[in-house]
Amino acid sequence: MKQTVLLTGCAGFIGSNFIKTITCRDSIKAQYDFVILDALTYAGRLENIQPELDAHKHLTFVKGDIRDTKLVHELFQKYNFSGVLNFAAESHVDRSIENPNIFVETNVLGTLNLLKESLNLFEENPAFKYLQVSTDEVYGTLQMEDPAFTEETPISPNSPYSASKASADLMCRAFFETYKMPVVITRCSNNYGPYQVEEKFIPLMIKRALANEKLPIYGTGMNIRDWIYVDDHNEGVWLAFTKGKAGEVYNLGGNSERQNLDVAKIILKHLGKPESLLSFVTDRKGHDFRYAINYSKAQKELGWNPTVRFEEEGLGKTIEHFKSLWAK
Repeated sequence: MKQTVLLTGCAGFIGSNFIKTITCRDSIKAQYDFVILDALTYAGRLENIQPELDAHKHLTFVKGDIRDTKLVHELFQKYNFSGVLNFAAESHVDRSIENPNIFVETNVLGTLNLLKESLNLFEENPAFKYLQVSTDEVYGTLQMEDPAFTEETPISPNSPYSASKASADLMCRAFFETYKMPVVITRCSNNYGPYQVEEKFIPLMIKRALANEKLPIYGTGMNIRDWIYVDDHNEGVWLAFTKGKAGEVYNLGGNSERQNLDVAKIILKHLGKPESLLSFVTDRKGHDFRYAINYSKAQKELGWNPTVRFEEEGLGKTIEHFKSLWAK
């Protein structure tokens, strides 16, 4: 008997790549049907996954918002899901600074809607699983001398975005502690790869460079991010969903710490563009200095490792994808 799993937000960047690289494997198609729920906001585009929807009968798309209590309830009643993977989120820090309300509504209240409906199914099916896709930003910021974030690092979010994600994580923890519902949380470093919305750092740098426009760099460009290729992240998410221990958090990192300025320079070099296109702009409010992930727990318990090297492979794939869309 096949299981039916709900995937939220999977017309967006990370989720659409999950559809392409995870759900369409023959071994997974034989065991699972997937219902994809996405509101198709600015970051979710149906064309990202339309080829897969057309080709695979085990994928069903529903346009809808996780904030819609009635719609979420009806979906859970109709499909009797055996699990949920929640990718849906407002995720851009700059947008959260300008309008934090939508981040609380989607990331906190939307997650709560999913958890409440999941609890009803868990009470009927003890094998039910819930996975929350989160972020390393809930841990706050690091200085150069600090060790990388572990799962034991205290939560200390600094932006409205990361505060909303931390709040959702705590609600997931509460459902595990209070109701013993099997919830697993993954926290990843900065994703990059195909289909990312162009306001994010790497696609923005690529788009500006291709158009010979100035590349805006916050502050001095010395801020450090750990980059993980989206396919590596999704492998970890699936392993956490299928093998992760209930109530646990698993960090997923790319082992690729880079200064923002250096990433921009690499992109310019790859495209044969001059560094004179770099333009330093007023720093982001509350800009976290450094993120770094210790993912030894995922290595040990899930058998997961990142495999795509940043400069040698992943960034080149990403640039070629966006060149095919934007190069004149």
